[in-house]
Amino acid sequence: MPLLFALTLFLSAVLLFSAQPMIAKMVLPLLGGAPAVWTTCMVFFQAALLAGYLYAHATTGWLGIRRQAGLHALLLLFPWFFLPIGIVEAAGVSLAGSTNTTGGLLTLLFMSVGVPFFAVATTAPLLQRWFAGTGHPTAADPYFLYGASNLGSLAALLAYPFVIEPNIPLAKQGELWAGGYVVLAALIVGCAAAAGRSASPRSHDAQRPVRPETGRWWRWVLLAFIPSSLMLGVTTYLSTDIAPVPLLWVIPLALYLLSFILVFARKPIGLHGGMVRALPLEVMALALILGFGLVQPWLIPLHLLAFFTAALVCHGELARDRPATQHLTAFYLAIAFGGFLGGSFNALVAPLVFNRVAEYPIALVLACLVVPGAGPDRRPTRGRKWDLAIPFLVFGLTTALIKNDRGWIGPLGTMLVSGLVTLVCWTHRTHPVRFGLTIGAVLLASGTTAGVNGRVLHQERNFFGVLQVTEDLQSRSHRLFHGRTLHGQQSLDPARRREPLSYYHRSGPIGQVFDAFHARPSEAGRNVAVVGLGVGSLAAYAEPGECWTFYEIDPAVFRIASDPRKFTFLRDSRAGSLQVILGDARLKLREAPDQRYAVIVLDAFSADAIPMHLLTREALAIYRRKLAGQGILAFHISNRSIELESVLEALARDAGLVCRIRSDRNLTPEETVTGKQESIWAVMAARDSDLDRVATDPKWAMPRPRDGSVWTDDFSSLAGHLIFKSAPRVTPQRGKTREQPTHSRSRRDPPTLSPSSAISRPTR
Repeated sequence: MPLLFALTLFLSAVLLFSAQPMIAKMVLPLLGGAPAVWTTCMVFFQAALLAGYLYAHATTGWLGIRRQAGLHALLLLFPWFFLPIGIVEAAGVSLAGSTNTTGGLLTLLFMSVGVPFFAVATTAPLLQRWFAGTGHPTAADPYFLYGASNLGSLAALLAYPFVIEPNIPLAKQGELWAGGYVVLAALIVGCAAAAGRSASPRSHDAQRPVRPETGRWWRWVLLAFIPSSLMLGVTTYLSTDIAPVPLLWVIPLALYLLSFILVFARKPIGLHGGMVRALPLEVMALALILGFGLVQPWLIPLHLLAFFTAALVCHGELARDRPATQHLTAFYLAIAFGGFLGGSFNALVAPLVFNRVAEYPIALVLACLVVPGAGPDRRPTRGRKWDLAIPFLVFGLTTALIKNDRGWIGPLGTMLVSGLVTLVCWTHRTHPVRFGLTIGAVLLASGTTAGVNGRVLHQERNFFGVLQVTEDLQSRSHRLFHGRTLHGQQSLDPARRREPLSYYHRSGPIGQVFDAFHARPSEAGRNVAVVGLGVGSLAAYAEPGECWTFYEIDPAVFRIASDPRKFTFLRDSRAGSLQVILGDARLKLREAPDQRYAVIVLDAFSADAIPMHLLTREALAIYRRKLAGQGILAFHISNRSIELESVLEALARDAGLVCRIRSDRNLTPEETVTGKQESIWAVMAARDSDLDRVATDPKWAMPRPRDGSVWTDDFSSLAGHLIFKSAPRVTPQRGKTREQPTHSRSRRDPPTLSPSSAISRPTR
């Protein structure tokens, strides 16, 4: 019997975990890549999961197990009217023209997947509650089945990006999901029958244990909130501040699920005491690392280790405090609610109230506060006053230490202050409140001095990430960073202010493309579209009489690029007219007149999360409709982690276009001094003659044909295109201890997003 229940829970978790990325990919071409859609999808699925747990808890209390099984059998019939899951065409067409994107998307998600997802979401607490009512010897403690559920989630997590997505089109995925649901429904009916046949006359609930106190329930919520928030926080921090690597999010999420599996196993590994002792040491190391602004990739394992330890501690505390089976559904409801709050805090609240990734250190501090202490706190009230005094002292010492950029306390002083801070933290590691507040003081001090490693002119955060404008004293330039990704650079020298730098240098590939474009007769057309604004570097190529349109998904980037105190490329452009349209480029380009542009530049593929919906067969068809005769498509595809040459080669071959690629590497010292950076660009056109001199230049090579499917809205995958190589780095200013690596102007578009309202700058 336990095997039947475990198999059913495993399959339900697989279906839950695979449904979310599947629907996200289906929505992406319809609504584009704006944050409102990503957050709406995230909240919808977490709310549906919470609703499923609430249903299980409520019906258990009202109906009891036998009548609940009958009701649930009826519930399992409703999803049949919504299978196979996919985008409901009528709702999709209505949403595409709707101004209320959030409400329309919620309706679309409910009509497409809401009912099946809700039905599957009820499985974990229901089946464990049913199993607890049987006479099986292990029914007194059915929580080991929760490990089977999380094992299914882990299997789906690893299988979807590496097995399912690369090999199965979306439409087929929906059909397979429907088949999986049919099997799941049959297994649930089998579990209900088995539970009914083997129900114990004296169930394990006969003792009628006392209902958990409200404070205990909220403690469960907090213990679930912390790992959920910490998992998302460490993922955001690692992918923006240290290593923007595709699919990096898989590792923290896998560790998160693994922690549940380990602590709720039938024979759990006795790690809890060791993890409780290890967590303060790991957090101490992280606090110093974050305080000094160290962002080397070799530190990633330490961040992941500390997160995994914190998850084991919090989830271990949950497992140790699990209630009697009568209150099992209330326990799981608390866990689901805590996870919902953690996800909502990181995805919805943090981008609005913080200007950096502050939720990561906040979750670390909370993890320290809930670590079990050495014993009951029997200190007198007078002694507890030091719980605030000591963190205040540490805050002052840490601030002085981090601000030591001019070496005013000397190397010996630095060592002494660092040692003193470490000693204070170590001494109080067994007192959760004092230790947690002390760690918080160290992290707060590092946050208040975040700009000492470079002159930060402006910093803000939104749903796309953290944007930072810095002044580099060595090159005398302003730079715009998104996390660790460079968006653009402009010289402060008045004589060089109009020069495009970095990946847009006049001696680079894109400079050659615009030289060929400007050599054409004016009758060929003078309208240019650019997907991705950055700081507006490409506007320096505009000539009088030309009409330039930039498409930018992030309003904050537009505000920064159009602020003359930071960058002046847009203001200084010689274009006859220049406008910036906000929103998803694919959706907004679709609204432009056909055959409008002589050149379309796409510069959005250099981050770890590329907008794949801009590189599909359907997207290319839109670009071709908007190109005038002899038009050129230019793609900036510099990326340290993703190989896109084969993607473009397959697209060009499928569409009957010619394609050339230039890898502009091995720069001379003279080129580097002028502000040039390595880059890779590709161009497409209907004929070789449309590429002008680019087609005959040996630096532009034809891409080597490779085996691989053409990306479409129904099928695309990064799994076969991942690479790992060193990336060019931005030259640090003198005195900087924190090096900012770079890779071209790019956007980390969330996986499922909607168009923001179009905001155009008045044409000039």
